[in-house]
Amino acid sequence: MVKKLSRIGNSLGVILDRPILESLQIDENTPLEITTDGDVLMLRPVRGDKKDRVRASAAKMVKRAKTLAKLAK
Repeated sequence: MVKKLSRIGNSLGVILDRPILESLQIDENTPLEITTDGDVLMLRPVRGDKKDRVRASAAKMVKRAKTLAKLAK
């Protein structure tokens, strides 16, 4: 399957088809681990303990969103 990047706000993203989401048993609320080896991009659903750590990190980022936005400028 070949996909193109799509503009999503100021970012780019890959739209995943429903059959792929169903086969991975993921939805829009599933945290994904993104890794690369410099040539290949890999997305993996975060399960178990990692999932809890990712959610905790996301909660911290939401809590500190204004500060992070200022730092990004």
